[in-house]
Amino acid sequence: MPDRGGGPTGSRIRVGRPSRRVRALLMTLGVLAVLAMTFVMFAGFWTDWLWYRSVHYSSVFTTTLWTKIGLFFVFGLLMAAAVGFNIWLAHRLRPPLSAMSMEQQSLDRYRMGIAPYKRWLLVAITSLVGLIAGASASGQWRTWLMWVNGVPFHQKDPQFHLDVSFYAFDLPWYRFLLGFGFAAAVLSLVAAALTHYLYGGLRITSPGARATAAATGHLSVLLGIFVALKAVAYWLDRYGLAVKSSDFKATGNWTGLRYVDANAYLPAKTILFCIAVICALLFFATLWRRTWQLPVIGFGLMVLSAILIGGLYPAIVQKFQVQPNEQAKESPYVEKNLKATREAYGIDGTDVVPYKGSSDTADKAKLRDDADTVASIRLMDPNIVSPTFQQLQQVRNYYGFPSNLDVDRYTKDGKDQDTVLGLRELNLAGIPKSNWINDHFRYTHGYGVVAAKGTTADSEGRPLFTEYDLPSKGDLGDYQQQIYYGEKTTQYSIVGGPQKEIDYSDDSGEKTTSYKGKSGISLSSPVNRAAYAVAFGEPQIMYSGAIGEGSRILYNRTPKERVEAVAPWLTIDGDAYPAVVDGKIQWIVDAYTTTNGYPYASRTTLGDTTADSLTATNNQRAVVAQQNQVNYIRNSVKATVDAYTGDVKLYQWDTEDPVLKTWMKAFPNTVKPKDSISPSLEDHLRYPQDLFKVQRELLTRYHVKDAQTFLSGSEVWQVPDDPTNNSGSAVPPYYLSMKLPGQTSQAFSLTTTMTPNGRDNLSAFVSVNAEAGTEDYGKISVLKLPTGRTVDGPKRVQSQFNSEPAIAESIRLLKGGDSEVEYGNLLTVPLDGGLLYVEPVYVRGGDLKYPLLRKVLVTYGGSTAFEPTLGQALDKVFGAESSTTPPPDEGTKNPPTSSNPTVQDALDDAQKAFDQGQEALKKGDWQAYGEAQKDLEDALKRAEDAQAKASKAGGSQSADKTDEPADGKKADKDADNGDGPSSSPSSSPSSEKSSGSG
Repeated sequence: MPDRGGGPTGSRIRVGRPSRRVRALLMTLGVLAVLAMTFVMFAGFWTDWLWYRSVHYSSVFTTTLWTKIGLFFVFGLLMAAAVGFNIWLAHRLRPPLSAMSMEQQSLDRYRMGIAPYKRWLLVAITSLVGLIAGASASGQWRTWLMWVNGVPFHQKDPQFHLDVSFYAFDLPWYRFLLGFGFAAAVLSLVAAALTHYLYGGLRITSPGARATAAATGHLSVLLGIFVALKAVAYWLDRYGLAVKSSDFKATGNWTGLRYVDANAYLPAKTILFCIAVICALLFFATLWRRTWQLPVIGFGLMVLSAILIGGLYPAIVQKFQVQPNEQAKESPYVEKNLKATREAYGIDGTDVVPYKGSSDTADKAKLRDDADTVASIRLMDPNIVSPTFQQLQQVRNYYGFPSNLDVDRYTKDGKDQDTVLGLRELNLAGIPKSNWINDHFRYTHGYGVVAAKGTTADSEGRPLFTEYDLPSKGDLGDYQQQIYYGEKTTQYSIVGGPQKEIDYSDDSGEKTTSYKGKSGISLSSPVNRAAYAVAFGEPQIMYSGAIGEGSRILYNRTPKERVEAVAPWLTIDGDAYPAVVDGKIQWIVDAYTTTNGYPYASRTTLGDTTADSLTATNNQRAVVAQQNQVNYIRNSVKATVDAYTGDVKLYQWDTEDPVLKTWMKAFPNTVKPKDSISPSLEDHLRYPQDLFKVQRELLTRYHVKDAQTFLSGSEVWQVPDDPTNNSGSAVPPYYLSMKLPGQTSQAFSLTTTMTPNGRDNLSAFVSVNAEAGTEDYGKISVLKLPTGRTVDGPKRVQSQFNSEPAIAESIRLLKGGDSEVEYGNLLTVPLDGGLLYVEPVYVRGGDLKYPLLRKVLVTYGGSTAFEPTLGQALDKVFGAESSTTPPPDEGTKNPPTSSNPTVQDALDDAQKAFDQGQEALKKGDWQAYGEAQKDLEDALKRAEDAQAKASKAGGSQSADKTDEPADGKKADKDADNGDGPSSSPSSSPSSEKSSGSG
């Protein structure tokens, strides 16, 4: 190469070939790089296979994998063949290059440049388009499986009278095939045109004919195929009108034909189909006529027709026929939309009955008694009391509870009892020292259930625990308490090997264990260890001495994550909840089948309709949607995940759902039949929240059945914002055991309220029977309030609470010092024609880090009370006392400790000190308040010491029979320190056997 300066003139720099050693080194590095990349890809595939095999759903993995591979190769090869054949054909039809023009002379350099590599270039181009097309097609595995396995709905659409399965299963696949055909035709046309141009079949600037006869015929056929596909598209568009989305002011996201669709778009699509067929034939005719004249005229006619017939004519019909008389024109189509939407969302059986909104009963004593039986009013708000569970029952800092607890039903003395419960799950942020061994080997699981009565609290406002302490004991009996799979268990753990795990701690110190379950994947194989070291980016898995014989790795440990993985065709409810079933902790997960192709049913966006004030603050409660926009949904599957073994079981719940039947054909033996659900499991199944939230959103418009009323918009409702906080999000539905008007007994229900659009008075009270196994399970009832007068809605009731002078003053006193007031769930209960509102009020103040129930707000018929207990508030509201005797654990005082007068004396002193402190607080005398608090602490200490002596003298007693003092402060201190069982004595179910179901 020429000298660039710095050396003798004419000298050249000789670049020799690399030495043999360098070449060998480079080749070795290249081979190692390829092997490393191959092993990384293999590790992902291998670990996925091992995981699916470990949960006994390997058929899901293989079916999905082979479907993707099949689609990839079939459509990849088809695309490659189509493009490659047309390039080859264009090259074969090239004209002889004799006297070349200047244009062809300039292209000759490119022809000569690629001549030695023509075959390789053809292989490269076809491989590239084939890979892209195959990857795109493999993503349609769900569409393919639904098409090939689809079962009929046995319901026909009102326009074309085709089974709904055509729109749900067939039409999406036909659309994909059509899109693939368009892509193949366009790519083939472009590739053929470029090849013809390169080899002289097409000329742009040369004199004479612009295209050879061969090129003309070839390109005309490709254009004819494209136009023929357009004709097919026009024909499918006719059916697509039944599932077409459009904004319509009365319905929102309208799906289905309207007047303009049926009378303008539908005939227009038919006419355009005919024109496109004729145009395609004209293009094919150029094989004989060798002229573009007629095809170009036909194509221009098709484009003009698409503008005039497909665009302008429908606009004229809408403007001059529909808008002047919209209700009359649209009513028949609205009726079809009403019927289809109600069927698709399962709200067609909704009962809408009028409800007065006020009581005519003059017998206040009867109303007071009815208030005790109409509902089991839940005062323990599961979305508020999690910090209380955390402080009183955390026991160790490495345990934690979810921010939102769950509500379930358990039987006590033959009676169902609404229960608030949560699992004591592993919290890695609280372990004493974080390192790889501690995080993944020693601290591997949580321990035990903590449960409390939902309807009452102790004298300090703390939950009355029915399952408590560590190991847990109480009403739930014996069960497997270790929790290896839970909502907070997001990291992997390696168990069962030489490294012992921390099980739990008690007074005698830490207990260790070793996992005995068959869950997880064995790490005894070096290949498995290497694969997981790569997959998790943790090289220590390869060589750590903590891994040995019997070591197993657990991951994908959250219930929703496991169910979604084994059933990727399901949409997962946002709230998985635990239950103790047959001696095991089972996570129960509701799952849905959905489709976006139910004709005439309006669409909804799951992410929006399932959002409320809880999901706004806790994204873990968001629905896991496979398809966010849907117009058909069923709670077709109930799933369970064992908290110890991680076993996942899917149970068929909706035996009539055709979408589920389709997926069960695609993935046989993955879903168990409904009769496999045990009675003990069925006792804990419930109506899912996310489905109810979707249905209530639809009911804001679709509670009416008359098209004229629907179109007028006069009966449109809305879901009110949560009045207890400032999130601006919808109020969540609440689980509550209650009886509706006309019912003789309480049923576990899911309830919500509705208000008129843009106003705060009440329009309706909506509830659904949530108790699985009952005859009315899933039946939605709507109590419709009169429109002629105003009935206060939740926001007005909350404003009324806050504006009453006496209540406002009480709230101000509760906020004294550094205390905070938190409002619990505002529950609405129909009672004798009126509406009873109940709201617990919690205080988080002083040194306390958790909320305690201090007051209960109640209103009925314009009368409001703000009292320490629900019973007192109801007495005040109705001006009468209940004729039934409350259970011993209701009210503000703990069960008596009459067996020990010393303890009783100390408790009397404590009560006196507490009352003095409250008086001082009202007067703002902080010095006197401090002295009273000191006296209170001393009295409680004396009570604790006296009780300890009495217990020692009288022998050990079981936790459910021992009467203990309410030493809240010591419990708080213990909980903060993480030392020993932190449940306060009064929080234990000390009078459980005598108190009944609460």
